[in-house]
Amino acid sequence: MSISKEAGSDAVRRARRIVVKVGSSLVTDEGRGLDERAIGEWSRQLAILVRDGREVIMVSSGAIAEGMKRLGWSTRPHQIHELQAAAAVGQMGLAQMYESKLREHGLGSAQVLLTHADLADRERYLNARSTLLTLLKLGVVPVINENDTVVNDEIKFGDNDTLGALVANLVEADVLIILTDQNGLYTADPRKDPGAEFVHCAKAGDPDLELMAGGAGSSLGRGGMLTKILAARRAAGSGASTVIAWGREPDVLRRLFAGEPIGTLLVAQTLKTQARKQWIADHLQLRGAVTVDAGAAGKLRDEGKSLLPIGMTAVEGEFSRGDVIAVREEGGAEIARGLANYSSFEARLICRKPSSEFERLLGYAAEPEMLHRDNLVITR
Repeated sequence: MSISKEAGSDAVRRARRIVVKVGSSLVTDEGRGLDERAIGEWSRQLAILVRDGREVIMVSSGAIAEGMKRLGWSTRPHQIHELQAAAAVGQMGLAQMYESKLREHGLGSAQVLLTHADLADRERYLNARSTLLTLLKLGVVPVINENDTVVNDEIKFGDNDTLGALVANLVEADVLIILTDQNGLYTADPRKDPGAEFVHCAKAGDPDLELMAGGAGSSLGRGGMLTKILAARRAAGSGASTVIAWGREPDVLRRLFAGEPIGTLLVAQTLKTQARKQWIADHLQLRGAVTVDAGAAGKLRDEGKSLLPIGMTAVEGEFSRGDVIAVREEGGAEIARGLANYSSFEARLICRKPSSEFERLLGYAAEPEMLHRDNLVITR
């Protein structure tokens, strides 16, 4: 099960796009209120990573716990409307704290609230992805939390460990860092088994890891070590490795990305680009197709370029933004497939048109590509 710690640490050191998830007990100092010092310390380390040329997203729990404190509640409620009320109250303080601390270190921030439905719907998935990638390009740190004020038990992520993994998938992160109140994963509960050994490095998705991880999380959050192991498995599906580490370890983020082996590293076995491309290539439900001229076909196949609408000659079928569509040569043979940035109705309006005319034709300006190269795979 174990793999080379050196190789794993090197993969973390070389990571350029990072998702950091912190849990409720850390953010709120075990429910005593937002931990200003801890959030300030993480913000300082995030600034170091950004100055080093890395892109960073923070997924933070703590809204419900902070709301409980502000409302004077000592125990977590069970009624969904009370949890939503607590989240609405606490989200204000959480966003303000991150904005203030990140700004102290020269970083801009943005609050992003997500629900499971945002990532299950292909159009909203693409919208969320485009927004996050734009924020990263602008040097802004997105601070993400589940939108607890509008979801119910049926569609909640259930724990922000899962949310962190889904965000890692969404933006194709290199590494997911889960900061928790534990040092990492042990082969058994060290409080009950003196023979328990610490797991320094393993393969994400190894079934043995789920057997090792057990027990509930803190009274504030809903996750335990098992949710972190499952999150690592999910993140590995898009090629992201995961580190589970103690959030109060001094300089934990800076040291991790300097190559120091801290916590438990769960290494993804699938290459990042391979995972996404394979999903698109294997997608069976094609909603439509576009035909392209010889010049566009050559740029796709020989140069790995995105597909621009000016190179399209025809649009077939009825599809929505985010659907998988085929790209065909003028003879009818499929050469590629990918995620559509525009619906079939919009595609027909901008077919053979340059991006400078999109706003006039559509009433708004969005992506210049019909299919971005990151969301496109050559099939022939």
